[in-house]
Amino acid sequence: MTGTLLVCAPSGREATHLRQAPAAPAVARTGVGPLASARAAASPRVRHADALAVVGIGAGVAAGLAPGDVVVASEVRPPHGAALPCSSAPLLAHALRRQGLPVHVGPVASVTHVVTNRDRRALAATGVLAADMESVWLLRPAQAGARAVVRVVADPAGEPLLRPGTLAHVRRALATLPELAPALTAWGAAAGPHRVLLAGPRSFCAGVVRAIEVVDRALDQRGAPVYVRKQIVHNSHVVRRLQERGAVFVDELDEVPAGATVIFSAHGVAPQVRAQANRRGLQVIDATCPLVAKVHAEVRRFADGGDTVILIGHHGHEEAVGTMGERPGATVLVQDRDEAERVQVPDPTRVSYLVQTTLAADEVSGIVQVLARRFPHLQAPPSEDICYATTNRQLALRAVTGQAQLVLVVGSANSSNSQRLVETARRCGVPAHLIDDVGGLDLGWLAGVATVGLTAGASAPQELVDEVVTAIGGLGPLQVHEARLVEENVHFNVPKEVRTS
Repeated sequence: MTGTLLVCAPSGREATHLRQAPAAPAVARTGVGPLASARAAASPRVRHADALAVVGIGAGVAAGLAPGDVVVASEVRPPHGAALPCSSAPLLAHALRRQGLPVHVGPVASVTHVVTNRDRRALAATGVLAADMESVWLLRPAQAGARAVVRVVADPAGEPLLRPGTLAHVRRALATLPELAPALTAWGAAAGPHRVLLAGPRSFCAGVVRAIEVVDRALDQRGAPVYVRKQIVHNSHVVRRLQERGAVFVDELDEVPAGATVIFSAHGVAPQVRAQANRRGLQVIDATCPLVAKVHAEVRRFADGGDTVILIGHHGHEEAVGTMGERPGATVLVQDRDEAERVQVPDPTRVSYLVQTTLAADEVSGIVQVLARRFPHLQAPPSEDICYATTNRQLALRAVTGQAQLVLVVGSANSSNSQRLVETARRCGVPAHLIDDVGGLDLGWLAGVATVGLTAGASAPQELVDEVVTAIGGLGPLQVHEARLVEENVHFNVPKEVRTS
């Protein structure tokens, strides 16, 4: 961090509890209510803080919030006028959740009076989670590049304010305040100017776009449920959205009712799976990526010609399982150079190799060198097996890694191509992390970091990247630059089963 973090606590009791935490950040008592907050906001200490957090207890507005629950404001809504965004809220919320606290993220309303239950119902109808009487008046005049509001629920919605239990709720909320200190300190340490270098291309490839479109069209044309064997693509957000539309994801075909529609994922399936689908009378729509289907065809051609096929891939990955299933008796899997040194084949003069489409090119190159040394007659695939999108994303990431202090890759943990992007950055000597979404971004990674390289795996939606950029922008002044290596204009037609014409 390049400047100062100041935590504004409205009341003396709130300030006292916040200061009780070990290594507590700087805390200023700023006064209760709009007028006191406006006066405090005019002070140089508040006005010129680089990172400003308003922290204290608050009124629960949304149903289901319990005393002691923590609300992190995504925005602060004044009585009139535009809301103040708190864009780094997902990062601060993640840090608080890691401490085991119950955290909710959403709008906080700043009001001019103590809210009644009627007021709370009206605010809740607009999506507000909690209410206070200070935040907007403290934050609006401030020049802070980073701003946050954290309120611990003292009086939940639906309960009378003046009741014996209220004092116990207030004590519980106050006791929670010191627990916020580590996350607030980490947020302050990450605050400051940042530069984000976007690697391009990134996010969806043509095969992923096609696979998702297949499921969407099947749902539109046939209605829910539509069954999908395995994840259609390896991304939790994509899968969740399609589930909400009525897609049912299964591990095996015996989970699909006889005669129902089933979609094969982009990673491909073995012939045995197709045969099972036929026996059970399932209506099959094949969303296998055409580039994966190409590798399947190469396995059949090499194996039927008498070769042992060495598949360079990862054990258990759905693409590798499906590819090896084409000719299981003639195919062996090699995952790394050590396995390449040990692999045995019946006839060393009749050996071919193929590659899982989502691997890293430099990783594969080392394995092929070992195989070529051991098997001088080794046959290569007629064209590159590694997907164009995988290669493009790795090359684009290398183009920005040299300027970055940290690399973030958006993608799910089971995404092979996303994992390879992390490994690519680390091989370049830069710390790199895979995050499923903005909620996985650890504030500690950003401390002392001015330049962040950012990309996404081929199965990760672009909007997840946008959310990361927005959150980093909430920590202070932001510059965003895109380094676009190539333009991708590849398009794959959907299968005939879901074509409209």
